[in-house]
Amino acid sequence: MRRYLGLTLASLLLIAAGCNRATPARTDAQIASDVQNKINADNNLPDKQLTINANNGVVTLTGNVSTDSARTTAASDAAQVEGVKTVVNNLQVTPATTASNTEPEPQPEAAAPEPPRHEASRSPAKRSSPKHHSSSSSNDNADSGLRTTVPPNDASSDLSSNNQSASMTPAAPPEPTPVPKVTIPAGTQLSIRINQELNSETAQVGDVFHGSISTPVSIEGKTVIPTTADVEGRVVDVKSAGRFAGQSDLVIELTKLTMNGKSYAISSDHWSKQGNGRGKATAAKVGGGAALGAVLGGIFGGGKGAAIGAAAGAGAGTGVSAATKGQQIILKPETVLSFQLQSPVTVQPGANRQAMND
Repeated sequence: MRRYLGLTLASLLLIAAGCNRATPARTDAQIASDVQNKINADNNLPDKQLTINANNGVVTLTGNVSTDSARTTAASDAAQVEGVKTVVNNLQVTPATTASNTEPEPQPEAAAPEPPRHEASRSPAKRSSPKHHSSSSSNDNADSGLRTTVPPNDASSDLSSNNQSASMTPAAPPEPTPVPKVTIPAGTQLSIRINQELNSETAQVGDVFHGSISTPVSIEGKTVIPTTADVEGRVVDVKSAGRFAGQSDLVIELTKLTMNGKSYAISSDHWSKQGNGRGKATAAKVGGGAALGAVLGGIFGGGKGAAIGAAAGAGAGTGVSAATKGQQIILKPETVLSFQLQSPVTVQPGANRQAMND
């Protein structure tokens, strides 16, 4: 009985090993081609001219789409392709401009020139008989045969020409009403989404990092900092786990806000994190949510380079990863962090497109 059981287990192991070898790894070219075919076959996505790059299962979408819905649909299609681990959505929404329905006013037709009037030739007087001489003289005095030519009215012609020129000159567009500046008080919370990885093992003091506004900032019911705004920060202090008694440390702050084509210097409090010492593998999580929550948060967050999906086998949320020689502080792209303004800043709001979560 034991012999048969051993043979059965050996057969199952051989079958499993054969199945694993039968499924070859998919190449980046195959993944990119399947993503393009998926997007081309989607009738709900009118924008097909997109750039697709694949690298070790990470697919990056770049290009322009006409709506936010098309941006979300393209990312969802890419995430469904086999072999795709992560989708970085760098698509930009550029709505097509609609042509004006206003037709130009019809131009008045130029009046035909009045033909010149020539003086009528005077007919020679007939010789009259002596008995009708007085009658002929009376007729000649009543009708002398002279005709007066009336010149055209130059003032009316000039007025018609001026009216025609005025109708052909387009009216100047009205100047836009300037938007008043708004002062954002100190203590206002800024929720940002970083665009790059920060690692306590490789970062240096003074390193610059970039991100985008994750949650819009409103004052009196009006959005003054939309999710399309960008931020810039720097590393204030950093310690690697291998050099300072096995404990890592990372301190960062925000220094600049960019929105509506203008940049503003800002001062924020410090965000800091300390890793556990050598031998401890507990990772402190930043943010949270299951893998599906990370997918939807990337779509609706409106961040620059919002990611969809998670690497195969990854846990929930993004945050600090543990290293073997002592916990390193690793902030992955799309990690959401909170800062507070230390001093007020005056900005010029604009009529920019708001993200879907605004």
